[in-house]
Amino acid sequence: MKLQKQLSRKYEGKDYAKYVIVIKPTYIEQLGWKKSDELKVEVKDNKLVIEKD
Repeated sequence: MKLQKQLSRKYEGKDYAKYVIVIKPTYIEQLGWKKSDELKVEVKDNKLVIEKD
């Protein structure tokens, strides 16, 4: 997996970024996730936990 930083927008001379995590399609298939699924995210014990909502 890879964490990417992308420029979201520029406003009044300031850059605003967003972050994207690239997940291999095989993991998505194993989890049964589909495009547009709502995901729940939380930080537990210094780990990022992502679950289907």
